[in-house]
Amino acid sequence: MSARIGVAVMAALLALYIALVAQRAWLLLVSGQPIGVAMGVALVVLPSIAAWALWRELAFGLGTQRLARRLEVEHGLPDEELDVRPSGRPDRAQADELFPAYRRSVEENPDDWRAWFRLGLAYDGAGDRTRARQAMRTAIRIERGAR
Repeated sequence: MSARIGVAVMAALLALYIALVAQRAWLLLVSGQPIGVAMGVALVVLPSIAAWALWRELAFGLGTQRLARRLEVEHGLPDEELDVRPSGRPDRAQADELFPAYRRSVEENPDDWRAWFRLGLAYDGAGDRTRARQAMRTAIRIERGAR
């Protein structure tokens, strides 16, 4: 629950930042001075990119949370217990040992969002956050297409 609160606070702060930058952009755009107008255009582009990034991350978080809940109800979440280091991160060697089974499951069932979600969890356990997010995005996309 505290993670949700943190995300909500950060999203609200970013939304406030976007609104304040948009206000400044408007003031620069209506200034009539060429440099002011150019800066105003830049300030319109930057908050637009920030708003898109915020939406994408929030949608990703909500999507992964929804799929995790579905798998939990179906009793489909991985049940392996990994040792954790003092930092709280899973033991990478143990995660690497489990990884081939999840990869094989995706190769055998490439249209199964559950297999992709579990693969994302395996990537995350192995410390590969980039591939974990890619696998999770694939799971979300497949699950949306199946609805």
